[in-house]
Amino acid sequence: MNLTSTQDSKPLERSLTAQIKLYYDVIVATPQPAPLLIALHGYGASKWHALREAKLIAPDGFALAALQGPHQHLREPKEKGGPLRFGFGWLTNFHPEDSVAIHHLALLDMIAALTNEGIADRERIFLLGFSQSCALNYRFGFTHPDVLRGVIGIAGGLPGDWDTSELYQPTDAAVLHLSGERDEYYPPTRVENYAAQLRQRASDVEFRTYDAGHEISPEMRDDIRAWMTSKAGV
Repeated sequence: MNLTSTQDSKPLERSLTAQIKLYYDVIVATPQPAPLLIALHGYGASKWHALREAKLIAPDGFALAALQGPHQHLREPKEKGGPLRFGFGWLTNFHPEDSVAIHHLALLDMIAALTNEGIADRERIFLLGFSQSCALNYRFGFTHPDVLRGVIGIAGGLPGDWDTSELYQPTDAAVLHLSGERDEYYPPTRVENYAAQLRQRASDVEFRTYDAGHEISPEMRDDIRAWMTSKAGV
């Protein structure tokens, strides 16, 4: 009888489907339905940070929503001996397609809920992403080209498969991309071709640079607010 050691056997990777809850905050505006700004935070932050930015950025009369990333992790205490903090991210390089699918489904479900409830105007939905959520939002906007009125990317990148994926389609949504000249993660040499790349699939693209690092500066907030006012007609 031939025996095979389990140490010599190759593991078979399997998967299962588990349900999780994703959380988001909403601020309702009047009159309803109102134009909607959905703000997504960067890596290690939370929906609280995104909503704070949305409040600083959005023009009057906008409803606000902030979705929290699905991947939670611990963060160091603010002070020695203090409680551990938590942060959230959107994806890693382990089966990133699963995280992308969660991101898309969460946004579609959230938009459907807010429009069906009469809170948001289906024709005036804007999606803002900072840092890690920036490329994810571009994936969403160009995969679902009829959902958004505008996409705003701040201090982030383009999808890594921008030039190879067949999922991305032309869109009438307006695109505003903002970058900092002192951004250590997305320096000018890395983002210099973004405007041309975005115009491959969007006709209304604005690309602006600022005297800023990896951050959302006051000047950025002012320019986004003016841009949104123009695009939403408020």
